[in-house]
Amino acid sequence: MARPVSRRQFTRLFAAGGSAALFAHPAWIRAAAPPLPPDGPAAGEAFWKNVREQFVMPPDLGVMNAANLCPASSRVIEALTRETASVDRDPSPQNRARLTGAKEATRASLADFLRVSPDEIVITRNTSESNNLISNALDLKAGDEVVIFSDNHPSNHQAWTAKAKRFGYSVAVVEHQNPHPGPDYYVDAFAKAMTARTKVVAFTHLSNTVGDLFPAAEICRRARERGVLSVLDGAQSFGLLDVDLRAIDPDFYSGSAHKWPCGARECGVLFINQRAHERVWPPSYSAYPGAVGISKTVEGFGQRDEATMIAFAEALKFQSEIGRAAIEKRSRALAQQLMAGVSKLDGVKMWTSTSPERSAAVVSFLPAALDTRKLAAALYENDRLAVATRGGSDRSGLRVSPHFYNSPEEIDRLVTALAGYLKSGV
Repeated sequence: MARPVSRRQFTRLFAAGGSAALFAHPAWIRAAAPPLPPDGPAAGEAFWKNVREQFVMPPDLGVMNAANLCPASSRVIEALTRETASVDRDPSPQNRARLTGAKEATRASLADFLRVSPDEIVITRNTSESNNLISNALDLKAGDEVVIFSDNHPSNHQAWTAKAKRFGYSVAVVEHQNPHPGPDYYVDAFAKAMTARTKVVAFTHLSNTVGDLFPAAEICRRARERGVLSVLDGAQSFGLLDVDLRAIDPDFYSGSAHKWPCGARECGVLFINQRAHERVWPPSYSAYPGAVGISKTVEGFGQRDEATMIAFAEALKFQSEIGRAAIEKRSRALAQQLMAGVSKLDGVKMWTSTSPERSAAVVSFLPAALDTRKLAAALYENDRLAVATRGGSDRSGLRVSPHFYNSPEEIDRLVTALAGYLKSGV
């Protein structure tokens, strides 16, 4: 097996010839993966094995941490290195001028992916920046109210509570319930939480903690009927679920390239529904805004790294070639296999609902009395399986988030390894 490329080797290879030199290195030979079979997912495991070969991870490494960071496919890496090298070789205005068109092409790809208009797409750095852009850009004042979910990510929870202290509006919190009580419960809970003072409802589509899936379309509809803006954090649904924003119809939706879409890092998306454009103030003023729609107003972020955006478009294209519905089905099936296996282990407390209408592919559980940090370290060092840990008193344990590049065999390896550690300790 080829040895990993060190930072020094990477720099030397890149200086010697950019992406061509880098991809000629033995450690990157697997980047030149064969094309996807024409039969697609109908070919079964043979197809998904080929999909796995589109990534440069070693074959023996099973990474199941998509809720935090996904690997980029070889075509994404190639696009990123190619475009970075192009600008570094020739940073002239003439060479860089083409990147404006490339950025707008990515905007169009994002709009198509989410089934909306390019006029409604802002290209950001990640979900956190997207969420904070919203809470910075809305004109909220004393007497107004924002309803949030207790299990939101800090960028959609702490951001609102901190800014409420500054601007004088109030925040009401819908508390999470475990186990997931079902979609109707949360529809009613958010509806009851909204008052005549409520201006915004901000909640997560799929929680990053235990993978609770929310009835987004219905909550957004209830908010819309009351003239309340809806903010949907899509960090854990974008690139996993076959998201149709026209059907869900939120006012705002955020996502990151580096998670489930398997794109480059430091690139993200913010959807701003056409009806909400006049409600948004520019959060910053600088050069190089977008060329269409709301991006002309709120995308003044200064100098950008267009290479990440071009690579982002490659990630979206890759998912579309595989089939977004097929990716969702695959990831959900792996999660169901995992939950079925782990639930049979003695002493394990499952935090994630096994119901498909209440969860997707983020699975959290408490592995009896085992030290979760030691357990995660042992799984990585001994079994070549990478998962995440969750500390604290609120549903702590392991978080496993498999994606379409994982396999049923890796799920079986994980369940077998967990069974062993539960018997012998770590």
